Amino acid sequence: MITFIPTPIGNPQDITIRAMKLFEQATLFLCEDTRQTKRLLRLLEERFDMVYPDAEFYSFNEHNGQERLDEFGKTFADKEVVYVSDAGMPVISDPGQLLVAYAQENNLKYDVLPGASAVTTAYAASGFEEGKFLFYAFLPHKGKERASALAEAMNNGYNTVLYESPHRLEKLLDEVESLDENRELFLAKEISKKYQNYYRGTAKSLNEQLKELTIRGEWVVVIRAKAQVEKSLSFSEVLQLDLPPKPKAKLLAQLSDKSVKEWYNELIG
Repeated sequence: MITFIPTPIGNPQDITIRAMKLFEQATLFLCEDTRQTKRLLRLLEERFDMVYPDAEFYSFNEHNGQERLDEFGKTFADKEVVYVSDAGMPVISDPGQLLVAYAQENNLKYDVLPGASAVTTAYAASGFEEGKFLFYAFLPHKGKERASALAEAMNNGYNTVLYESPHRLEKLLDEVESLDENRELFLAKEISKKYQNYYRGTAKSLNEQLKELTIRGEWVVVIRAKAQVEKSLSFSEVLQLDLPPKPKAKLLAQLSDKSVKEWYNELIG
């Protein structure tokens, strides 16, 4: 059995009872970083009386994931395997998808626990009322690929969630401001940690505000979709449209005091 377990994105109290019980039962841990996972398990042992697991620990990341599967993937069926990323929901923007695909291809039983996610937490905190959004994870670091990805994120018609490192956040704000200084943004800093903070405003105003601060920690950026300008046809424009009488009569009725039937008779008369 392979279980994908979310870990806290900041506050360790966000761990679930179910997660701790499965940690205790695990015989094999696959971790984005074994040191980070062991540190979390020791903390849970000290603060919440979790029994530290008698298990093997192996790194499983974008560099060695396939190698690990070749090495001991055939033993998964006989072990209680846990996969964790460094923080948050596994598989989302991390190499866990290799393990999911392996389980599906080899008919291995697996489960994914619900839990902490910086993406949904930041979007809920943004206050942007639209229920749809796209997640772009990290943009490319530089060059044409970054410029193209950012342009797409700003013009795809949806609110868009990005991850950004502290040393590139200022660069991102400069880039967004150069493209659309009035675009509304929401920034979430260090979600659920001691120095958590939220910022909402235009790209220009936030850029000015954050230049006065020391930018540290992990950031989630929500770019609000560009406002869509709706064009309304005038009465004369509807009259000139090359449409069959019935749909044209319906449009004209909405723009006048005459009924659809009256307009239809007039158009065919």
